[in-house]
Amino acid sequence: MRYNLLGQTGLYISELCLGTMTFGGNGFWGNMGKLQLNEVSTLVKNSFDSGINFIDTANVYSFGESETLTGLALKKLGLPRDELVIATKSTGVMNDLPNGRGQSRYHIMNEVDASLRRLQLDHIDLYQLHGFDPLTPLEESLCTLNDLVRSGKVRYIGLCNMASWQIMKALAISDKRGWARFESVQAYYTIAGRDIEREIIPLARDQKLGTMIWSPLAGGLLSGKYSSDGKAPEGARRLAFDFPIVDKERANKCIEIMRPIAKDHNVSVAQIALAWLLSKPEVSTVIIGAKSSEQLKDNIASTHVRLSAQELQSLNEISSLPSEYPGWMMDMQGQYRASAPFKE
Repeated sequence: MRYNLLGQTGLYISELCLGTMTFGGNGFWGNMGKLQLNEVSTLVKNSFDSGINFIDTANVYSFGESETLTGLALKKLGLPRDELVIATKSTGVMNDLPNGRGQSRYHIMNEVDASLRRLQLDHIDLYQLHGFDPLTPLEESLCTLNDLVRSGKVRYIGLCNMASWQIMKALAISDKRGWARFESVQAYYTIAGRDIEREIIPLARDQKLGTMIWSPLAGGLLSGKYSSDGKAPEGARRLAFDFPIVDKERANKCIEIMRPIAKDHNVSVAQIALAWLLSKPEVSTVIIGAKSSEQLKDNIASTHVRLSAQELQSLNEISSLPSEYPGWMMDMQGQYRASAPFKE
């Protein structure tokens, strides 16, 4: 297991992060998984033993049950707190009351305390906004997060699923006010869905933000278990919940290239999809979720796969993004600066 710094902080996180969306299975979340304490404890222990020091959860996962199970597993296993980085989030709907969602000071303060109780912790290492709230001013949310960092309840702050302009606006506000800044971006990224490369990756590189990748197998679509006609094994997640949105024709083309590469390495197609992400220098950590120890073990094994330059080139070419404006115009106009300096 390798470790990367989270953005411009001095915090080292494992290149794989254990995701907890499969913990609990309360209501709608049962589509992702229904793991209970014994199974959760096994996954957490196996992850820790393999070198994973990073766990990512959220208050909304099974409406708090995922956090509760994570906390119970950590306590049951007696894992050293100072060797773990625990991340959680808030923004999503926690109840039907008017203030049971969003990024108001009221909601964030309530949800931090609720998450701490469920996790049985005295602080959260990385606290993330779980999306964009169009009603709450960014200044209110950022001021609240800054207060939480100053209080010691939260060590670092991050964000998920925002547009690049929203991220940059938030960073500018925090810089102007001298507040704690976002240190990480959690976003969807796969070989079949490279949209993040248009603006968010360049922004993260420029502003020295860490990147946390969710759904690296596109909800299981890139596991190699699905056939090109959409057929999948019984119980496959996408049969019940077809998410995230993926261009399936594009994904199938990627899988066709990954299958022989996986065969050459004697590994699963999933490991190739994960290894491709892990080869990206901009990626700080890849969040892996699992329904079983076998699935977790297979995902962790991707850290040992080293793709050759030729294999990476093949994967990059088949999955390359179609050119869009203003990207193609910027590339064309920038050519005169990309060449060697002018000489008489």
